[in-house]
Amino acid sequence: MQRYGLIGKKLGHSFSKAYFTEKFARLGIPAVYDLLEIADISEILNVIKNHKPVGLNVTIPYKQAVIPYLDSLSEEAKAIGAVNTISFNVTDGEIHTKGWNTDAPAFMQELSNFAGDFKGSALLLGTGGASAAAAYVLKKLGWNFITISRNPSNADQLSYQDLDAALIESHTLIINATPIGMYPDVSGIPEIPWEAVGEKHLLFDMVYNPEVTRFLQSGQERGAKVRNGLGMLTLQAELAWKIWQQSQHQ
Repeated sequence: MQRYGLIGKKLGHSFSKAYFTEKFARLGIPAVYDLLEIADISEILNVIKNHKPVGLNVTIPYKQAVIPYLDSLSEEAKAIGAVNTISFNVTDGEIHTKGWNTDAPAFMQELSNFAGDFKGSALLLGTGGASAAAAYVLKKLGWNFITISRNPSNADQLSYQDLDAALIESHTLIINATPIGMYPDVSGIPEIPWEAVGEKHLLFDMVYNPEVTRFLQSGQERGAKVRNGLGMLTLQAELAWKIWQQSQHQ
């Protein structure tokens, strides 16, 4: 029986188990996908020892913290500084772990589908692993963007208190790369000057549960075009599956 799983702190919001369980059943694969809640990233060593997984996903808040526990990184994961997929390769009885980032290619495809060929200025809410993947993609696609943080750590970041109507109006794309509004705390919403959001705006929420967050609902009420993280979730999951299959056949 092959074991896969998702590592995170709180996983009640996750659709990954249902997604992969259905996939295994459809393909007739004898495998299980576990939700592995850990209080500290150091517990990943116990997960690997006890569960003996052949593939893992990583989510909030461990996408960056997991890196020191891995043997190697893909070029993309190294450039982004965040990992959401781990592959396992056994050579001469030794397990080799490699970190990958499938968030970035999944977000790139979803953003291209959502925004088309439009390029402009964006506000990127958050500074965690999801934000790092989004920043990597925005740079690659040629968007200008500003990162918004509760606690700015460098000159390239602004605080939510720095956001005003003029900044909202001059930045067409607003990306929520934070867990604000995610189940079970569905009442959460990023504190931005909502009165300045209008029909020209594109709002992308990386949260996928609920499908319509308060962030997206508020955008819709003001005529903005919106997209949730469900499509991105599916794309990154399929990319992770491809990586796991390739690593098993090396």
